[in-house]
Amino acid sequence: MQTSHQLIRDCPATLIPAGDVVILEKGSEVTITQALGNSVTVRTPMGLFRIAEGDLPALGSAAAEVLGARNNKTPAGPLNVEAVWDALRECFDPEIPVNIVDLGLIYDLDLEDGTTGGKKINVKMTLTAQGCGMGPVIAADAKSKIESLAGVESAEVVIVWDPIWNPRMISEAGRKQLGLE
Repeated sequence: MQTSHQLIRDCPATLIPAGDVVILEKGSEVTITQALGNSVTVRTPMGLFRIAEGDLPALGSAAAEVLGARNNKTPAGPLNVEAVWDALRECFDPEIPVNIVDLGLIYDLDLEDGTTGGKKINVKMTLTAQGCGMGPVIAADAKSKIESLAGVESAEVVIVWDPIWNPRMISEAGRKQLGLE
């Protein structure tokens, strides 16, 4: 999906892979390189950037409508472990078109009773590289996706480094999507 757009307003964006937040100015030409998980990755002459869901309108009404309709999935059914896994499958590394579950980044997922009748969700995840500045952005996206599920009281997503991630952790589906099989 390589489509070019001109920003119709100033737009906060996260520099990939550093993780620094910058403002892309109104009128800037951006090329969408990935639109997954309710955010987009765009290429500019200054590099790659992630634009969060709330800032998609800066791409113009037509782009925001197409991206919103394509990515807006409402979770259905009761809260259980599989519903949380499904929510995490909607989170993507902005440089890799495979969700964080199939990339093998989720090491542990636990549901426990909360204090107000809902569930508290605890997740341990890793990243493909320890120096990746996008870690907090990806973890925040995972937390947000989990907390959007009905019945979730709170979520905690912790980044861990043991064991160190390696490409053998990618699922069969992820390997196929990346052309590794």
